Amino acid sequence: MQSRQVETLSVEQEELRGISRTVAEIEWLLLILVLLYQVFEGPLPEDQAAISAGLFFYTAFVLGFRYTNFYKSESRWKIAIESFTMVVFITWVLWYTGKLASPLLNAYLLVIITSALALGKLTTMLEMALIGACFVLLGGNSTAGELFSLAYIGGLVGQLAPMLLVAYITTMFSADIRFGLNRARLLSETDDLTGVYNMRGFAIVADRLFSQAVRYNRPATVLMLDSDNLKAVNDQHGHEAGNQLLKLLANCIETELRHTDVLARFGGDEFVALLPEATASRALEVAERIRKAVASTPLEFHGKEVTTSVSIGLASYPDDGRSIDAIQGRADRAMYTAKQQGRNQVVKFKA
Repeated sequence: MQSRQVETLSVEQEELRGISRTVAEIEWLLLILVLLYQVFEGPLPEDQAAISAGLFFYTAFVLGFRYTNFYKSESRWKIAIESFTMVVFITWVLWYTGKLASPLLNAYLLVIITSALALGKLTTMLEMALIGACFVLLGGNSTAGELFSLAYIGGLVGQLAPMLLVAYITTMFSADIRFGLNRARLLSETDDLTGVYNMRGFAIVADRLFSQAVRYNRPATVLMLDSDNLKAVNDQHGHEAGNQLLKLLANCIETELRHTDVLARFGGDEFVALLPEATASRALEVAERIRKAVASTPLEFHGKEVTTSVSIGLASYPDDGRSIDAIQGRADRAMYTAKQQGRNQVVKFKA
């Protein structure tokens, strides 16, 4: 569902913000390293001005690019531009501090680690290729024949091998860590049985969507849905049949919802759905379609067909409350009214 995709994008933005803060620290660390070199190593007087100019322009880039809100949100393109600029700055400094004999040569590792953590294997390999070209540039006045000789290529690969190893290991660790975190987040926010959100996941997404409705004064509706005969199915056919019924209900509900709607298992045999940008009249139509879909889709279990139904209550923002908790509570009351009035029906909250 699109709501899950929106939440994934939000999580990715949080991840990118964290990575961006780390990139900022790496950039300042690089500047500090070059400054310390100037203070303690003391480059040649004729090189001092060039290094100082590089420091000035790179500092101006970092301040201007990072702290003037040039980008409204973090992106991998932004981090890529920063990392490629870092390569240019390091190469400039190395040119005036001994080239391949410079004590700052391993500063390229900062770029590789940044790229491996944030940009993935392809971009990291592209940056490794760029760094390889910088090694050739810094290596001196080699002829075209020498550049393509096995001896030269072997020596270049030998120089780059530690960096290639760091790039490979870091990208692998980064991918494994990201997969593990995403898997853990998915498991913590998803109902194991039905595959829809659990209440933790629902709260995260619904709070954000409802806040948008309040901010922009847009309608939103909450549906509370409850199975009318789960207990009877459990008693007559066993808990496995009851589990199959819950899966059937989740599927019937999801089929009638839009991609922007959010569905969760509230607990037991209850479900809750948030319908952003949906007025009460629009939500009533959706709820009625859900009710009919459930009523017309019997549960098939061990060659038997078990009819089922749901009772649905709904409440809307802003007419029925000003908070998600208030509206959800009133939708729940409307659902119990539907139960009391005979089940298998939709009831809108009335004050």
